[in-house]
Amino acid sequence: MNRHSSSLATGALLLLPIIACGDRKDRLGAYDLAAQEMAAFHSAFAAAQLGDGQTSERVFETEHVWDAKVTIAEGIMLGESKRGWRRIVPITGGTFAGPNIRGEVVPGGEDWQLTRPDGDTELYARYLLRTHDGHLIQVINRVLMHFPPGGDSAYIRSVIDLEAPLGSPYEYLNHAIFLGTLDQPALEPGEEPYVVIGVYKVL
Repeated sequence: MNRHSSSLATGALLLLPIIACGDRKDRLGAYDLAAQEMAAFHSAFAAAQLGDGQTSERVFETEHVWDAKVTIAEGIMLGESKRGWRRIVPITGGTFAGPNIRGEVVPGGEDWQLTRPDGDTELYARYLLRTHDGHLIQVINRVLMHFPPGGDSAYIRSVIDLEAPLGSPYEYLNHAIFLGTLDQPALEPGEEPYVVIGVYKVL
């Protein structure tokens, strides 16, 4: 079975709850409507593919959205758990700015960190941004940190989920995939600890 046939078969399975209820006329009508919607979806999806549809050869481009300077407090050590070594880093504030957006980091978020038995570290940060015009945006940032043996360059990348209010000027953030970078610059004397998070939209 090819990929297209497999997708149609899956769609047919999704239709079963629809055609299992109501009388025969209603079931046939619901089936026809759902089938038309499924065909339209597959047509639009196929039109959006690049070239011959071989995703392995695609090169994804990104667009810079903003950089955030996020201040952090001293970590709370939970210690060793069944999944690895756990600690929590409170998020105390900060600022963010990009070509089309700017504002502040709302204090009160947290970064839950886990160092796994294989040595990699996973971060799960959840916090709010407040734009300069008063809109709140939820940020969920999942980071993977891998430090190869031998001193090779570290791999530190993240996937970022953004949730903006409907009807706001930032609703467009709900309709894209975002990737992130994470840096922790050297601190100047007396400077509050912080990290810099770069946010990029996948085009």
